[in-house]
Amino acid sequence: MDEERIIVRSAIPADVVFADEIIQEMESSAIVRGSGISKRTAASIIEKIDTGKAIVALTEQGEWAGFSYVECWDEGKFVSNSGLIVSPKHRNQGVASAIKEQIFELSRRKYPEAMVFSITSGAAIMKMNTRLGFEPVTYADIAQEAPFWDGCKSCVNYDLLQSTGRVNCLCTAMLFNPNKN
Repeated sequence: MDEERIIVRSAIPADVVFADEIIQEMESSAIVRGSGISKRTAASIIEKIDTGKAIVALTEQGEWAGFSYVECWDEGKFVSNSGLIVSPKHRNQGVASAIKEQIFELSRRKYPEAMVFSITSGAAIMKMNTRLGFEPVTYADIAQEAPFWDGCKSCVNYDLLQSTGRVNCLCTAMLFNPNKN
């Protein structure tokens, strides 16, 4: 069977119809992997789409295939690449890599002076980040704004993060420093 053609592009307001599907897949994928995840709300996904801070992947027939977004932190010093998710039906087809490349480009275009970071427990995301010039760093080297860390409260590993004083957890922090690369 031929793989469907997937279109990866900046999200547009009409894409808000996928918000519920996106958050449901984020949560169910985390459960299947047995990993932590910062839970998002449909309203937060809609806000990212409406403000031009999201990338979406769709089939030619308009079926949702993947998503990611950016968020600015610490008064513009940092921007995170977050919420990367691909529909199980469209995994292992290069969709995540295409989304990751476009979300990184969006980060650099919208916030050219900001350091770009990502936290993940997934080896595939770490490999993608490395190809884009990210390097592993300590949590002290990324955003320190309280609302960023509040997003971790819904993760199953939050107690571990708190017990280490936000120094360690199961996720790896990775940073792209535009002044270094």
